[in-house]
Amino acid sequence: MKVALIQKKYDEDYQKNLRKTVKRIKKASLSGAELIVLQELHQREYFCQSEDTKFFKYANTWREDVVYWGEVAKRYNVVLVTSLFEKRTEGLYHNTAVVFEKDGSVAGKYRKMHIPDDPGFYEKFYFTPGDLGFEPIETSVGKLGVLICWDQWYPEAARLMTLKGAELLIYPTAIGWFNEDSEKEKKRQLESWMTIQRSHAIANGLPVLSCNRVGFEKDSSGVMEGIHFWGNSFVCDPQGHLLAQAGEEEMIVYATIDEERTKEVRDIWPFLRDRRIDAYGDVLKRYCD
Repeated sequence: MKVALIQKKYDEDYQKNLRKTVKRIKKASLSGAELIVLQELHQREYFCQSEDTKFFKYANTWREDVVYWGEVAKRYNVVLVTSLFEKRTEGLYHNTAVVFEKDGSVAGKYRKMHIPDDPGFYEKFYFTPGDLGFEPIETSVGKLGVLICWDQWYPEAARLMTLKGAELLIYPTAIGWFNEDSEKEKKRQLESWMTIQRSHAIANGLPVLSCNRVGFEKDSSGVMEGIHFWGNSFVCDPQGHLLAQAGEEEMIVYATIDEERTKEVRDIWPFLRDRRIDAYGDVLKRYCD
């Protein structure tokens, strides 16, 4: 199966941004991609750099957004993984990945479970933690274990998706560094980000698809300079081997997923078989004093 990750900068013109995204979806579809993944909160700028109630208005089009991207998935006959700002009611919002089937119907959705609260990433101000659990989404191209950004640092999330039958782990992402960071620190952060996700692939015997934003986005509050999203979207196989990787520019990342290879790896490295589930009770504690 051919997959595509669409790594792009945010265009300050909202409609232009949508058109650019759709144009790339069309291109990926014509190139044979059956599964296309978009980056985290791809419709707008990464507004979580500051805490400002004005940004809640972005979620007012939630229902229209679902219809819009469903039509795009149908038009180009692809399974499409989106990342949208969901409004359930006033004061209750989620960072939600909606997966669309090739006919435009909603195959399922996942609400981000782990919500960060760091300088420049004030997501707890905007998003309520997800309440749908770690449930793979059944599609015509397989069972997708869709998680979002901060979730990618947690082995428990990847493991639970795997235990429930996920065939791919997918991470729409918005992560970057601050320009004032040293080059060594930037390198450490990027390597850590890639290593943790590749380790999920290895530990669970599943391919990983990680689609990140790219480009500099200014902090609208003026408190900080802004975030330089580092791109580097990638696809790796069940042994963590990189099949494709982007740099720090806009591009479509293509890769081919070999389902037989996944089966071979899981048969020869049977990590699920050898798990000591009788000895893992403490993992449910916050900390073992």
